Amino acid sequence: MRQMAETVIAAAHDLPVWVVTDDNEVADWAQEMHVATHRVGVSGLNAATTAAAAAAAAAGAARIIISHADLPYASDLRVVTGPGVAIAPDRRRDGTNVMSLPTGTGFTFAYGPGSFVKHRAEAARLGLEFSEVYDASLAWDVDSPADLPSHLARPAHHASRRDSDTAQRSASHSHPGATASKFPDYAH
Repeated sequence: MRQMAETVIAAAHDLPVWVVTDDNEVADWAQEMHVATHRVGVSGLNAATTAAAAAAAAAGAARIIISHADLPYASDLRVVTGPGVAIAPDRRRDGTNVMSLPTGTGFTFAYGPGSFVKHRAEAARLGLEFSEVYDASLAWDVDSPADLPSHLARPAHHASRRDSDTAQRSASHSHPGATASKFPDYAH
């Protein structure tokens, strides 16, 4: 899980990153990575995402990118962009692996089975433009043990940031366009 999460953090490139968690072990890991941690104090992925999005907006972010940490091949989260809601779905076009959206819209998150269609419908409900972003590096996620063999069969991708880069990015976590990266508190 840590290796995949490090890959996702590296895929943020020059974007500021918040690791959203209330788990102490995950927070310690983020500190070792020189990445800001945002504790939301709520349970459940949708509630945590809602709280983190509100915190990013309060910190001055006009747009956020939400990415999950189970993307072993992620190379560039910045490709998920657009004027409204942009989503890079999973390879089955069922889940929402990476989403970019403006803050302050009242967007209701619906992560879980069928989230891609639900999030597209939510964008329409709010009158926000929608774009689907296909990026093979963002399409593969690990949702079950059956997803692991392909990941383990490929050479390990050692993604890390140089300390000076991460310190600078962590310090500027309130910059508009902040990225919320979630490191799951569970292992599949």
